[in-house]
Amino acid sequence: MLKTIGGGVCAAKGFTAAGVHAGVKAGSAPEKNDLMLLYSEAPCNAWGMYTKNVVKAASVLLTREHLRNGAARAVVANSGNANACCGGSMENARRMARCAAAALGVAEEEVAVGSTGVIGQTINISAIEDAIPAAAKALSREGSGAAAAAIMTTDTVKKEEAVSVEIGGRTVCIGGISKGSGMIHPNMGTMLCFLTTDCAISKGLVKKALEQAVRVSFNRISVDGDTSTNDTCLLLANGLAGNAEICEEGEAYARFVQALTEVCVRLARRMAKDGEGAKHLITCTVAGAKDEAAAERLAKSVIGSSLTKAAVFGCDANWGRILCAMGYSGEEFDPERVDVTFASRGGEVAVCRAGRGLPFDEDLAKRVLSEDEVTIGITAGDGPGCCTCWGCDLTYDYVRINGDYRT
Repeated sequence: MLKTIGGGVCAAKGFTAAGVHAGVKAGSAPEKNDLMLLYSEAPCNAWGMYTKNVVKAASVLLTREHLRNGAARAVVANSGNANACCGGSMENARRMARCAAAALGVAEEEVAVGSTGVIGQTINISAIEDAIPAAAKALSREGSGAAAAAIMTTDTVKKEEAVSVEIGGRTVCIGGISKGSGMIHPNMGTMLCFLTTDCAISKGLVKKALEQAVRVSFNRISVDGDTSTNDTCLLLANGLAGNAEICEEGEAYARFVQALTEVCVRLARRMAKDGEGAKHLITCTVAGAKDEAAAERLAKSVIGSSLTKAAVFGCDANWGRILCAMGYSGEEFDPERVDVTFASRGGEVAVCRAGRGLPFDEDLAKRVLSEDEVTIGITAGDGPGCCTCWGCDLTYDYVRINGDYRT
């Protein structure tokens, strides 16, 4: 049975974290953390998943290189600058790793690197190098919140989650922090996510478990249809829970994946709800599709539709936009078998049945859509496929935030 616990990325045994102000971005407030460290007292089996954008930041390239052997010990990450598409970016990423390794007393190859912020501007690497020793000194089991704050850009809230689960008679903890508010689209978005566990699990299954969890969480959210250059999601497992190492798929592995997926889904929902300028979290569940892949394509198309997002912002039950988004998803389905319902804490209202509009109470619909979390329920036929994806509404503030993001 899963249990929600505190501690975030430090919930698992042996992990400490810290967040400090380095001044990566000129003029940033001194109270704004912009550099984080994450450290494990024991070596970790580790793996990462990264942006599918052809243009990849130096942090992505270097971390992928360092994690090729499936091992890591620490993560250093900054906000305020993406360290992408500018001269010296790869050397600056290496300098981050080298400095963190020296401060922690580990090998440079054991350090993963993350960066997020403005693309195309040279990073203030000296500020980062000057601040890393202080971050190392500040490492603690209570450091998850400070680390989560350090990777925020346009995020308005910190994103931390942790759960525990019994595996092999031992309590195993899984926790994480993430950032992400804009440039988010299926196949990850402008996100950094660092996940930790004290579970003993083989390198091969760390990789497989992360891939499974990301597929049904971070790969099913969308804010604005953009995919960043810096997306990174890492999982570090140090084995300090003392369970028998999970080396094959079975009950223990299934329990681990369930717990890891729960953490990832919770973080993904937080990211979608905190979309730039967002007022509503949109959950879209498609059932009755021919298979799960078909349901996913349909749901992703709906949450990615600018017109659907704008309708939710305006509390307008314009179900025609949903049907239209399904129609251009590239997935074959029978429009005359589609049902659509809106639901929230404010109630539930059916607006479409068999591809045709239903008479409904407009006042009820407005109450339903006025809540901060809205569910779009879609039945696409009578197939076995079902999938849930998450997005947010499109507001005036999204344009304002991104109109002057660089300056």
